[in-house]
Amino acid sequence: MGVRKINRIDAYKAAELFTLKQFPNCHGALLAGSVVRGEATETSDLDIVIFDKYLKSAYRESVIEFGWNIEVFVHNLTSYKDFFTSDCERARPSLPKMVSEGIVLKDSGIMEHIKQEAIDLLENGPQEWSAETIRIKRYFITDALDDFIGCTDRAEEIFIANTLAELVSEFVLRTNRHWIGASKWVIRSLRNYDEKFAECFVNAFDTFYKTGDKNKVIALVDDILQPFGGRLFQGFSIGK
Repeated sequence: MGVRKINRIDAYKAAELFTLKQFPNCHGALLAGSVVRGEATETSDLDIVIFDKYLKSAYRESVIEFGWNIEVFVHNLTSYKDFFTSDCERARPSLPKMVSEGIVLKDSGIMEHIKQEAIDLLENGPQEWSAETIRIKRYFITDALDDFIGCTDRAEEIFIANTLAELVSEFVLRTNRHWIGASKWVIRSLRNYDEKFAECFVNAFDTFYKTGDKNKVIALVDDILQPFGGRLFQGFSIGK
């Protein structure tokens, strides 16, 4: 059964009407997300970021208006900075990305500065991992890889592979000072880093999921760890 098509008005028009209706006195607003990037599907929603300097604290809300599912992120002129900081610390710059790529719906003279803040953060990339962090990550990847190699239960293998894919994608991106992502943003982040590597990454795990052959995944992980000293078990300790 296919996805049911929904008749709805233009995304930008819907965002304008929503902002006018729900936040008529806000000081800034923008439309972001897949519709702005030209990647919208039948199930895409609207991501709208609101700036209101009189708001006491930030909040997020999901509503349905004008035929669209709408995710609205509401901030005052301080709270967005805190979210920028926390997003960058975890290396998943959700709000900076939305703000940097967003189309302005309303502006009282603040949006250019806020958008430039977001752009600067994204261009700087995440903080570089320390040698100790890399060492710890190597150990946990090695641990997951050993479990993956030794496992003979198909159900368990699948979930170990999922964990390994997450750990390895994070390792590759962070050691190359690139932003990471979750869910669909994992592969998007890998493609943004290196299209060819992303293709090899997908092929290795896809081969395992389809056939049970682990060799491509094992080789991929070993290639990634090799420049940092390879697998790590002997002598590893935390808090000694």
